[in-house]
Amino acid sequence: MSRLPASFPSSRMAAPGAAAPPRGWRRAVTCRALPGAAEALGERSWTGTGTGIGTGIGMGCAALLWGTILLACSCGPGPPSVGAAPLLAATYVLDDSNGLGREFDGIGAVSGGGATSRLLVNYQEPYRSQILDYLFKPNFGASLHMLKVEIGGDAQSTDGTEPSHMHYENDENYFRGYEWWLMKEAKKRNPKIKLIGLPWAFPGWIGKGENWPYDYPDITAYYIVSWILGAKQYHDLDIDYIGIWNERAFSSKYIKLLRYTLDKHGLEQVRIIASDRLWEPISFVMMIDSELHGVVDVIGAHYPGTKTVQNAILTGKKLWSSEDYSTFNNDIGAGCWARILNQNYVNGNMTSTIAWNLVASYYEELPFGRCGLMTAQEPWSGHYKVESPIWITAHTTQFTQPGWSYLQVDGHLEGGGSFVALTDGLGNLSIIIETMSHNHSKCIRPPLPNFSVVPQRATFYLRGSFYMVETLQVWHSRLDFESGKSILFQQLNPLKVWKGRFSLDLNVDEVYTLTTLKTGWKCEFPEPPPPQPFPSNYRDDFNIRNPPFSEAPNFADQTGVFEYFVNASDPGDHVFTLRQVVVQRPITWVSDADQTISVIGNFKWVNMTVTCDIYIEKPREGGVFIAGRVDNGGIYVRRTKGVFFWVFADGSYRVTGDLAGEEILMKGLAGVRDNAWHTLTLNIQGNSASGLLNGYPLWENVTISKPGNGWAALGTRSFEFAQFDNFQVEAC
Repeated sequence: MSRLPASFPSSRMAAPGAAAPPRGWRRAVTCRALPGAAEALGERSWTGTGTGIGTGIGMGCAALLWGTILLACSCGPGPPSVGAAPLLAATYVLDDSNGLGREFDGIGAVSGGGATSRLLVNYQEPYRSQILDYLFKPNFGASLHMLKVEIGGDAQSTDGTEPSHMHYENDENYFRGYEWWLMKEAKKRNPKIKLIGLPWAFPGWIGKGENWPYDYPDITAYYIVSWILGAKQYHDLDIDYIGIWNERAFSSKYIKLLRYTLDKHGLEQVRIIASDRLWEPISFVMMIDSELHGVVDVIGAHYPGTKTVQNAILTGKKLWSSEDYSTFNNDIGAGCWARILNQNYVNGNMTSTIAWNLVASYYEELPFGRCGLMTAQEPWSGHYKVESPIWITAHTTQFTQPGWSYLQVDGHLEGGGSFVALTDGLGNLSIIIETMSHNHSKCIRPPLPNFSVVPQRATFYLRGSFYMVETLQVWHSRLDFESGKSILFQQLNPLKVWKGRFSLDLNVDEVYTLTTLKTGWKCEFPEPPPPQPFPSNYRDDFNIRNPPFSEAPNFADQTGVFEYFVNASDPGDHVFTLRQVVVQRPITWVSDADQTISVIGNFKWVNMTVTCDIYIEKPREGGVFIAGRVDNGGIYVRRTKGVFFWVFADGSYRVTGDLAGEEILMKGLAGVRDNAWHTLTLNIQGNSASGLLNGYPLWENVTISKPGNGWAALGTRSFEFAQFDNFQVEAC
């Protein structure tokens, strides 16, 4: 903690004796600047630190509402009642006279790792643009400074697969997936946003049959650099940072070669982040390898628990929490996010924190459901929800920018919690304070050591170039875990600074931003449509000549990649189809299934009829399936259960209770052959299932014990080409 010089008053309490200033109604800041409704507030009080403020006004505290303004020189919980312990008080100095701290690099979020924005692209307007505005538009909502995206590798990377720009060695397509679109939408709203690319997996051809990307580092470097060049050539996107391999091993040889390849292609401005895992061993290796030290620009660690290590600091490099949060987006998630946004710098010198993930836009029953800053998982209804982490983000992002600098302060509050102070070097100052309690700020990882936070009075002294600051704008959030009526990102009346001094009474589970900037807004669109379940009668014939995205709406690929396809050789009804296109097992991030699968629908479905035209392309050994009651996906895809109806190129069929095909419920001959269209129908009712081939019964009365519900799905026996058309599901 920064201590006061001896010439300052020895008392750590705010100066007594000043009369209470007038309290006016708070102003609810919206896009239209409409007044907001008042909300009930517990007792608050003033603590005067200047003279002549609100003289002659005498209003009691107990009857006030949250709607009343409570802030001038000081605000917060009222002084202790008679006989109570005195309120903990401490002083803190903000001074730039002796230089500044580290440069601030920004707050961001991840789309990918994987397929976390899958459903977002299918939203209709205006809802899709509204969601994007809440995420990226400056001085609006989260106002993110950074967007980190997955460089698709055709493999499962948490909640699905994202397509590669090079499925095969001589195949390049820079319009697959939706990350290009998302980066452009972010740039459209904030031209200054920084873009980061990171691979989780790689197409199999890069490893030449091995599950390892570093045996041929020149090929891997070429693959990554081609993605960066494609972003510029086809989308006019400048990538600012590039990573190595998410949460997996790094190769010093590869990192050096990547730098060489970037420079060779005129990409000197692209900075390298390593290793997107832990602080070590990358920091140690950089200390003993000067060439590696010279090519790594940022040391990025994941889920560091707000701590760093000495070697990382000694490198002198920028330190980032390059993936963090990963927590359910309720108010506890907001508490987690508020705590680490400050304490990653206070405890760990980290100048950027990046949330996984940007927006929970994937089926909620997949792993880490709703672990996004906001929720948008119903494109069929248009419903989305602006969750509390969005407004916690705004406390930092709306009042700072990359290139600002932290002040040199300890940052720990004596009563628990933390603060950071940042400046643009031009006289502007933003102070962000959080008092998150232990049980209300647990992140999903790592474990959080015990600590306590108590109500407290913080007195700040502004020195150096900030001494002449007379007024600070005030934004406040209070996470209420008792009533559930949290107050999120509300603007209070400006705070008057008296001769470089002000006091603030802080309660538990609060966030304050005090700033010289007047540009903050809490913008709000009208309420989106109410939530609705996935349509119980759904069909897709894939007949789109120029699809806006490579993937069909609402299908969530879990192993393999299913893309729109123009079947030019078909003269009939199957010119436009959905095709599985990954024919070699990728260099995986997790253990993908041996079969490809894409899920769709409502996880709560019990009874359903799934119908689809199928086309096996692989002679003799090929096979496809349709399925219902599919109970798993994401990183757990190999253990997926359900009811699977398979047909194979050798003319046989099987009914299995699992994706692996090991739990055989029925088998026989079907007469299906490759390179011909057939129609499969799977009917599941209660504890019984039956199947039709080309409209005729093939098997029936198969007893189903579990699972009791799940998605519909389609897929292939192996990594092979296969086509699907006229998909339909009727369910309840």
